[in-house]
Amino acid sequence: MLLAVDVGNTNITLGVFDKEKLLGRFRLTTRTTRTSDEYGISIRDVMAMNGLSHEGITDAVIASVVPAVMHSLTSGIIKYFHVNPLIVEAGVRTGIRIATENPKQIGADRIVDAAGAYGLYGGPVLVLDYGTATTYDLVDKSGAFVAGVTAPGIRMSAKALWQDAAKLPEVEIVKPPSILAKETVTSMQAGLVYGQIGQTEYVVRRMIEESGYKDVKVVATGGLGKMISEEAQCIDVYNPDLTLIGIRMVFEKQDKKNGR
Repeated sequence: MLLAVDVGNTNITLGVFDKEKLLGRFRLTTRTTRTSDEYGISIRDVMAMNGLSHEGITDAVIASVVPAVMHSLTSGIIKYFHVNPLIVEAGVRTGIRIATENPKQIGADRIVDAAGAYGLYGGPVLVLDYGTATTYDLVDKSGAFVAGVTAPGIRMSAKALWQDAAKLPEVEIVKPPSILAKETVTSMQAGLVYGQIGQTEYVVRRMIEESGYKDVKVVATGGLGKMISEEAQCIDVYNPDLTLIGIRMVFEKQDKKNGR
């Protein structure tokens, strides 16, 4: 089995694959203060609680945007799973050619999202990831990453509201019944959710218009992506496992390259 690990700024998402089948999907909070033992034991325990044995893990692969956790996380996987994880970084074959001005600036999370979307749906494809930041990444028909837009995520925007405005409370991020809010909580929810929907519709339309591409598949992922995809008419597919699938696909390309 393959252990796929997506290290984000807020959460670490783990997936266990048996070939192409995703057997389980789990999350840990991203904390830079964890030791290698804490990472190894936490991952083993959450697998066991979901009926999966750590002894079945034969390979591991990590895509990370948080360098500070990598030493402890990698050491924990080596110590408790007895495998050396593949790190998605420069030099690793991904199947995606980065055609931007500075390819090294493109995060591993965006590369594996692009790899997953292109592998599943072909190109051109526009990948929307609703994470700590909201990202919009365009991949052309040949599999080249040609453009990307980065915006504050919904939770980031919400945090700014209640931290920087003294009288605004912390609110649950849900879509209110109507955009015509009549009190503070729903007015904040309306601004956050409907604002993100409006941003999505506009950014997607402009990116497709300016690219000149026809028949662009628009694919969304990320924790809050389902809520947005249910409202934004421009989104064709919501796939909550896209990032993990992309990580698996990148591993498989590297695996074939090395003849393993």
